[in-house]
Amino acid sequence: MNFKLVLFASFSLLIFTQSFAQRNYDGSNFLGIQGGLSFFDIQTDDLVTQQRQGFSAGFTTRGAFRNDFDLIYGLSFQNASVGVEGSAVLENDTQNIGYTIQGAQLNFLGSYNIVVKHLSIEFGPVLNINSKMKLDNEKFEEYILTGYNAITANDIQEISRFNVRLAGGLTAGLEHFRLSAQYQYGLTNILGKLNDKGLENKNFKGNSTTIIVAGVIYF
Repeated sequence: MNFKLVLFASFSLLIFTQSFAQRNYDGSNFLGIQGGLSFFDIQTDDLVTQQRQGFSAGFTTRGAFRNDFDLIYGLSFQNASVGVEGSAVLENDTQNIGYTIQGAQLNFLGSYNIVVKHLSIEFGPVLNINSKMKLDNEKFEEYILTGYNAITANDIQEISRFNVRLAGGLTAGLEHFRLSAQYQYGLTNILGKLNDKGLENKNFKGNSTTIIVAGVIYF
């Protein structure tokens, strides 16, 4: 992971928080701690993938903006997992090979209050900075991925490190504790970096999909 970019994202969040708190229309501003489960996958025609479970945790700020609208922004850390199908050479052994992606997200969302302080719809952009897609078990390094003659599980670890996502979701609960469900779709090609490696496939394309179910405590 590029930690300089993570630090920059953290610093930007602090600036936004201070600015937003000062310009808030009605003085209602909440800092929250959130954590939950994530379900990550890659939509692609170039690999056979399987959605897997990970987790997410971080900080968020919610403040009244105007009329029935709030603004939400936050920084969270992600530990995502995904499976990619591959087989051992000369053996009848097909496996769903596990990978882990660690990262940080900076989001800036608009929120429409269906019921003020209790039920809202959120939407907006997410900037995602992540590590490589690290192979969970080295024993699968030489497994050939389904659909290819020479691309191994080890070959696809260097994915794109910066991705833009579009998020939408629903938050419900009490003033100081809410549950949220959010869907994120990657607008950028998360597999694009593989096209520079001279592999059998020179036109990898894939978009990340993430479902996050989380709880938020506001102070």
